[in-house]
Amino acid sequence: MTQQKCAWCLGDPDYEAYHDREWGVPVYDDAVFFEFLLLETFQAGLSWITILKKRENFKAAFSNFNYQDIAQYQQTKIDSLLQNSGIVRNKLKIKAAITNAKLFMNVQAEFGSFSNYIWNFVDGKPLVTSIKSYKDAPSTSDLSDAVSKDLKKRGFKFVGSTVIYAFLQATGLINDHEISCFRYTDLS
Repeated sequence: MTQQKCAWCLGDPDYEAYHDREWGVPVYDDAVFFEFLLLETFQAGLSWITILKKRENFKAAFSNFNYQDIAQYQQTKIDSLLQNSGIVRNKLKIKAAITNAKLFMNVQAEFGSFSNYIWNFVDGKPLVTSIKSYKDAPSTSDLSDAVSKDLKKRGFKFVGSTVIYAFLQATGLINDHEISCFRYTDLS
Protein backbone atom coordinates (compact mmCIF):
# COMPACT_ATOMS: atom_id res chain seq x y z
CA MET A 1 0.00 0.00 0.00
CA THR A 2 1.35 3.39 -1.00
CA GLN A 3 1.43 6.08 1.65
CA GLN A 4 -0.34 9.32 0.81
CA LYS A 5 2.02 12.27 0.38
CA CYS A 6 1.74 16.00 -0.06
CA ALA A 7 0.66 16.61 -3.64
CA TRP A 8 3.44 19.13 -4.33
CA CYS A 9 6.13 16.44 -4.37
CA LEU A 10 4.40 13.82 -6.52
CA GLY A 11 5.91 12.73 -9.81
CA ASP A 12 9.58 13.47 -9.28
CA PRO A 13 11.71 10.92 -7.41
CA ASP A 14 14.09 13.59 -6.05
CA TYR A 15 11.19 15.68 -4.78
CA GLU A 16 9.47 12.67 -3.22
CA ALA A 17 12.67 11.51 -1.48
CA TYR A 18 13.26 15.02 -0.14
CA HIS A 19 9.65 15.19 1.07
CA ASP A 20 9.78 11.75 2.69
CA ARG A 21 13.13 12.13 4.45
CA GLU A 22 13.81 15.79 5.11
CA TRP A 23 11.07 18.35 4.52
CA GLY A 24 9.49 19.40 7.76
CA VAL A 25 11.70 17.26 9.98
CA PRO A 26 12.79 19.39 12.96
CA VAL A 27 16.43 20.43 12.64
CA TYR A 28 18.66 21.16 15.63
CA ASP A 29 22.08 20.95 13.97
CA ASP A 30 23.57 24.32 13.05
CA ALA A 31 25.37 22.89 10.01
CA VAL A 32 22.03 21.69 8.61
CA PHE A 33 20.39 25.03 9.40
CA PHE A 34 23.11 26.83 7.46
CA GLU A 35 22.79 24.46 4.50
CA PHE A 36 19.07 25.18 4.28
CA LEU A 37 19.59 28.90 4.77
CA LEU A 38 22.08 28.99 1.91
CA LEU A 39 19.91 26.87 -0.39
CA GLU A 40 16.74 28.83 0.40
CA THR A 41 18.48 32.15 -0.32
CA PHE A 42 19.57 30.82 -3.71
CA GLN A 43 16.03 29.58 -4.31
CA ALA A 44 14.60 33.10 -4.03
CA GLY A 45 12.75 33.75 -7.29
CA LEU A 46 13.28 30.19 -8.55
CA SER A 47 11.56 26.86 -8.00
CA TRP A 48 12.76 24.62 -5.18
CA ILE A 49 13.19 21.68 -7.57
CA THR A 50 15.79 23.73 -9.46
CA ILE A 51 17.84 24.11 -6.29
CA LEU A 52 17.21 20.55 -5.12
CA LYS A 53 18.57 19.14 -8.37
CA LYS A 54 21.69 21.32 -7.98
CA ARG A 55 22.11 20.59 -4.26
CA GLU A 56 25.21 18.39 -4.65
CA ASN A 57 26.78 21.01 -6.92
CA PHE A 58 26.13 23.67 -4.28
CA LYS A 59 27.63 21.39 -1.64
CA ALA A 60 30.81 20.93 -3.67
CA ALA A 61 31.04 24.61 -4.64
CA PHE A 62 30.38 25.92 -1.13
CA SER A 63 32.84 23.89 0.96
CA ASN A 64 30.29 21.25 1.99
CA PHE A 65 28.17 24.14 3.38
CA ASN A 66 30.87 24.86 5.98
CA TYR A 67 29.96 28.36 7.13
CA GLN A 68 33.36 28.93 8.78
CA ASP A 69 35.04 28.38 5.40
CA ILE A 70 32.42 30.32 3.44
CA ALA A 71 32.84 33.32 5.75
CA GLN A 72 36.47 33.51 4.59
CA TYR A 73 35.77 33.53 0.84
CA GLN A 74 37.63 36.21 -1.08
CA GLN A 75 37.14 37.69 -4.55
CA THR A 76 38.98 34.85 -6.32
CA LYS A 77 36.50 32.36 -4.85
CA ILE A 78 33.57 34.60 -5.82
CA ASP A 79 34.94 34.76 -9.38
CA SER A 80 35.25 30.97 -9.42
CA LEU A 81 31.67 30.52 -8.20
CA LEU A 82 30.42 32.90 -10.88
CA GLN A 83 31.94 30.55 -13.48
CA ASN A 84 30.41 27.40 -11.95
CA SER A 85 27.56 26.28 -14.21
CA GLY A 86 26.47 23.70 -11.64
CA ILE A 87 25.03 26.34 -9.31
CA VAL A 88 22.90 29.46 -9.63
CA ARG A 89 25.45 32.07 -10.70
CA ASN A 90 24.02 35.16 -9.11
CA LYS A 91 26.65 37.54 -7.77
CA LEU A 92 24.35 39.09 -5.16
CA LYS A 93 23.32 35.68 -3.82
CA ILE A 94 26.93 34.46 -3.72
CA LYS A 95 27.94 37.55 -1.76
CA ALA A 96 24.89 37.06 0.47
CA ALA A 97 26.05 33.51 1.27
CA ILE A 98 29.38 34.89 2.47
CA THR A 99 27.77 37.69 4.49
CA ASN A 100 25.22 35.31 5.97
CA ALA A 101 27.96 32.84 6.96
CA LYS A 102 29.70 35.56 8.96
CA LEU A 103 26.47 36.71 10.57
CA PHE A 104 25.42 33.11 11.27
CA MET A 105 28.50 32.80 13.50
CA ASN A 106 27.58 36.07 15.24
CA VAL A 107 24.17 34.59 16.08
CA GLN A 108 25.89 31.46 17.39
CA ALA A 109 28.12 33.56 19.61
CA GLU A 110 25.14 35.49 20.99
CA PHE A 111 22.75 32.57 21.56
CA GLY A 112 25.10 29.60 21.98
CA SER A 113 23.89 28.17 18.67
CA PHE A 114 21.79 29.17 15.71
CA SER A 115 19.42 26.39 16.75
CA ASN A 116 18.82 28.10 20.11
CA TYR A 117 18.17 31.38 18.32
CA ILE A 118 15.68 30.07 15.75
CA TRP A 119 13.78 27.71 18.05
CA ASN A 120 13.20 30.60 20.48
CA PHE A 121 10.77 32.03 17.92
CA VAL A 122 8.43 29.04 18.47
CA ASP A 123 9.21 28.37 22.13
CA GLY A 124 11.07 25.21 21.13
CA LYS A 125 8.06 23.47 19.61
CA PRO A 126 7.12 23.16 15.91
CA LEU A 127 3.99 24.96 14.79
CA VAL A 128 1.55 22.45 13.33
CA THR A 129 -0.86 23.71 10.70
CA SER A 130 -3.92 21.93 9.34
CA ILE A 131 -3.83 22.41 5.60
CA LYS A 132 -5.81 20.11 3.34
CA SER A 133 -3.96 21.06 0.16
CA TYR A 134 -0.50 22.52 -0.29
CA LYS A 135 -2.23 25.16 -2.41
CA ASP A 136 -3.79 26.46 0.83
CA ALA A 137 -0.43 26.91 2.55
CA PRO A 138 0.59 30.54 2.94
CA SER A 139 3.86 31.85 1.56
CA THR A 140 4.44 34.05 4.63
CA SER A 141 3.17 34.27 8.19
CA ASP A 142 3.53 36.42 11.27
CA LEU A 143 6.32 34.05 12.32
CA SER A 144 8.23 34.34 9.03
CA ASP A 145 7.72 38.11 9.14
CA ALA A 146 9.24 38.27 12.63
CA VAL A 147 12.20 36.01 11.81
CA SER A 148 12.85 37.85 8.54
CA LYS A 149 12.74 41.21 10.26
CA ASP A 150 15.16 40.07 12.96
CA LEU A 151 17.60 38.50 10.49
CA LYS A 152 17.54 41.63 8.32
CA LYS A 153 18.18 43.77 11.40
CA ARG A 154 21.25 41.60 12.00
CA GLY A 155 22.40 42.24 8.39
CA PHE A 156 21.43 38.95 6.72
CA LYS A 157 20.69 39.15 2.98
CA PHE A 158 18.02 37.44 0.83
CA VAL A 159 15.96 36.61 3.91
CA GLY A 160 12.58 38.06 3.00
CA SER A 161 9.50 36.62 4.64
CA THR A 162 8.75 34.23 1.75
CA VAL A 163 12.29 32.80 1.80
CA ILE A 164 12.13 32.48 5.57
CA TYR A 165 8.72 30.80 5.49
CA ALA A 166 10.14 28.14 3.15
CA PHE A 167 13.18 27.82 5.44
CA LEU A 168 10.94 27.32 8.49
CA GLN A 169 8.91 24.68 6.64
CA ALA A 170 12.01 22.84 5.44
CA THR A 171 13.65 22.79 8.88
CA GLY A 172 10.55 21.68 10.72
CA LEU A 173 9.70 24.78 12.70
CA ILE A 174 6.42 24.78 10.76
CA ASN A 175 4.70 21.49 9.90
CA ASP A 176 2.88 22.32 6.66
CA HIS A 177 2.44 18.75 5.48
CA GLU A 178 -1.08 18.19 4.18
CA ILE A 179 -3.19 16.58 6.92
CA SER A 180 -3.69 13.51 4.71
CA CYS A 181 0.09 13.06 4.26
CA PHE A 182 1.77 10.29 6.22
CA ARG A 183 4.47 12.76 7.35
CA TYR A 184 1.90 15.09 8.92
CA THR A 185 1.13 12.57 11.65
CA ASP A 186 4.76 11.42 11.92
CA LEU A 187 5.90 14.98 12.63
CA SER A 188 2.95 16.26 14.71
